[in-house]
Amino acid sequence: MEITELTAAERRVRDAFPRGTAVDFRTGVAAEDDPEAGDSWGPERTVRAEVLRALLVGSPQEEGQVPALRVLGARITGALNIRYVTAECAVALSGCRFEQAPNLYGARLRQLALSGSVLPGLTAATVHIDGVLRLTDCRISGPVRLGGSKIAQALFFDRTRIGVNADGTTAPNGEAVLQLNHAVVEDDLWWPGLVVHGETRLGGAAVTGQIQLDDAHLRNPGATALHAENLGVGSDLHGMRIQVQGRVDLRGARIPGQLNLAYARLSNPGGVALRASSSTIGELWLREAAPIDGRVNLRRAKADLIHAAPSVWPEQVRLDGLTYATLLPHLPAERRLPLLEREEEGYVPYAYEQLTEAYRRIGDDDAARTVLLAKQRRHRATLPAYARLWGHLQDVTVGYGFRPVRAAAWLFSLLLAGSLVYALHHPSPLKADEAPPFSPFVYTLDLLLPIVDFGQERAFNPQGWYQWLSYLLIATGWLLATTIAAGITRSVSRQ
Repeated sequence: MEITELTAAERRVRDAFPRGTAVDFRTGVAAEDDPEAGDSWGPERTVRAEVLRALLVGSPQEEGQVPALRVLGARITGALNIRYVTAECAVALSGCRFEQAPNLYGARLRQLALSGSVLPGLTAATVHIDGVLRLTDCRISGPVRLGGSKIAQALFFDRTRIGVNADGTTAPNGEAVLQLNHAVVEDDLWWPGLVVHGETRLGGAAVTGQIQLDDAHLRNPGATALHAENLGVGSDLHGMRIQVQGRVDLRGARIPGQLNLAYARLSNPGGVALRASSSTIGELWLREAAPIDGRVNLRRAKADLIHAAPSVWPEQVRLDGLTYATLLPHLPAERRLPLLEREEEGYVPYAYEQLTEAYRRIGDDDAARTVLLAKQRRHRATLPAYARLWGHLQDVTVGYGFRPVRAAAWLFSLLLAGSLVYALHHPSPLKADEAPPFSPFVYTLDLLLPIVDFGQERAFNPQGWYQWLSYLLIATGWLLATTIAAGITRSVSRQ
């Protein structure tokens, strides 16, 4: 095609390019300027893609001017194919209707803006953008391929709809509709209000700034909605009020700031709704989030702080190896413990130890003891019958050493009962001339304490069922003392 074979609309674009002047084909009537109706636009606002390519490749310039391709409200026919092209100018094709998906594979551009445009897709893998890539308010029915791209500044997808046809339907496609795997963004990913029907792929991507996904809707029911394994973020990932249908996969992600999912709705019935195993997160916020519909996998994850009410967690979780320093809001241990019983793998001692340490850090020793008692009870269910029996005895008597007041209550009750019985019926002395005066209280205490000897037990000999009572007190005293010793030993070892 000769550059002279141009329509009036194309000549306007050609003449404006060397000076970087914007060419605006819009009429000012919103209904007429909507790119969804762009197929009806006539030749007065139609530009062939090959004309745009010729300008970018030829880069005509005027002395003292900075060229730029700036077109608003045009219908672009044909395929804009600038694979491997290096264009030393900014490209802004806003509010345009693209007949075919642009192909920017391997291209290098100073800046690219397609805001407000309607496209059947975008192929821009390994593209290099020296400035901002802006796709705000776009409607893209097909896949957006930006894998391996490098963007020197921010990437904007705010309020864009991807994977949705003009009539609101979605075309089934096994390919991820938004691909930024292994992309490098040296500023922010700015995506509030983004709507994606299909998989969003961020695996291995590196974002120097933050990722903003507030109010986004990611929908891929029964499959992965957000694949972000080994994602690296410089600060925060905000997803307040985000709604996800499908799995959120953050395995191995590194988010030093907040992973903020406050007021979020995560749903993947019958599957994993949130997977963040082996991830490193500064703060995980699920404040006021809806109950998660689907399993949660946080195995081997590390977080400085987790803000989540017990009602957020689903019936099945995987918490083995989860390490955290602080839990918010601060709640009694009894409200946190049911979560540990939902562990898919059954009894996981590490989960109880972590919860114990969290309470100890804030000085709530009573809650910490409650968690350790629950741990022993849960462990008891995994033991053989004889060990479970011994465990029940430790639990009833002194709560495995974590309820020492119980021991005092048992001792006092037995001491009181024995003193009353032997006060009503004094046992006969073994040697009447050598026996000390009988004291029901001291005699009972001598029976109960196996190590201490007050001389009463050796001096008197009860008969009949009183003798059996003395045997019971001696045996109970030994068992109680052994249980108390075990509890003290466990308490000392914890310290």
